[in-house]
Amino acid sequence: MKKCDIAALPLLLALGVFGLQAAADDLQDADKLFKQGDNAQALDKVNSYLADHPKDAKARFLLGLIYTEQNKSAEAIKVFTALTQDYPELPEPYNNLAVLYAAQGQYDKARIALETAIRTHPSYAIAHENLGDIYAKLATQAYDKALQFDKTNTTAQTKLELIKELFSGSPRVAKAAAKTEAANTDTVSAATASAPASQQVKAENLARENQPVAATTPSDNVQDVLNTVNGWAQAWSEGNVTAYLAYYAPDFKTPNGEKRELWEKSRKERIAMSMPIQVSIIDPKVTLGDPTHAKASFKQDYQSKILKSTSAKTLHLVKSGDKWLIQMEQAGR
Repeated sequence: MKKCDIAALPLLLALGVFGLQAAADDLQDADKLFKQGDNAQALDKVNSYLADHPKDAKARFLLGLIYTEQNKSAEAIKVFTALTQDYPELPEPYNNLAVLYAAQGQYDKARIALETAIRTHPSYAIAHENLGDIYAKLATQAYDKALQFDKTNTTAQTKLELIKELFSGSPRVAKAAAKTEAANTDTVSAATASAPASQQVKAENLARENQPVAATTPSDNVQDVLNTVNGWAQAWSEGNVTAYLAYYAPDFKTPNGEKRELWEKSRKERIAMSMPIQVSIIDPKVTLGDPTHAKASFKQDYQSKILKSTSAKTLHLVKSGDKWLIQMEQAGR
């Protein structure tokens, strides 16, 4: 199957966004055909469905993926642009626009799209990684320009070689429609193999896998941190906003530096709009810096009626009395 090169950058296309619960047969069939590589048949099915459901976000997103796979960049850009206008709260269409712009060498447009994706969803790890790649590409252009004016500039030459070495060693394939990215193997499938957030992670499992935890750390502290993370995810899944917000420390660093009350208001509105929600915590690892500070890193699987995503996340926690509270959320592990 022919795939599009993304200008030698390992940018990641968002593939898993919307679930197909209760979707029509045509849309389910289109999804299956797309996964099988039969893009022509998938396109016919999607267009047939859109003829009766022109505003359906799931079908439109799948249409954009099919166009991308077919190297029809202009059509894909049109689809994803329209999705950003109709659903500005979703980060995935912005991310995919950035991938398509990067393929055309329009790195400033790609940067703007990714920055918008991150503003809508600050913990969206794929967009953060792609933005780093875009910055690196812009840096290579600047170093190349510097060397054009001064070929003896060894500092610029060294930096340029370091960036080239970084990308030459990347294990990810730079393809716009690669369907094997571990965090996004489903396109618009509702299926998930993740354990529910309510399933508590045992401290003994962590001890086997997590070397950063110091040998002298009391095991009950590790378990308490895990209980906090699972309780936080459970409250989020249940839409219990009061319990969810109670897991955040008074000095919690809000993602965009906004006032705490504005951040809480935004979270309440987004959770209410997105219900039902299922948040699953996958492969958590805890590092205790001292008796009152800890980091919990994990893969977060999030599903709601409007969004499906899997991303890496780290919570920085502080112990207050007998409770662990979240001081900061960070994308990545």
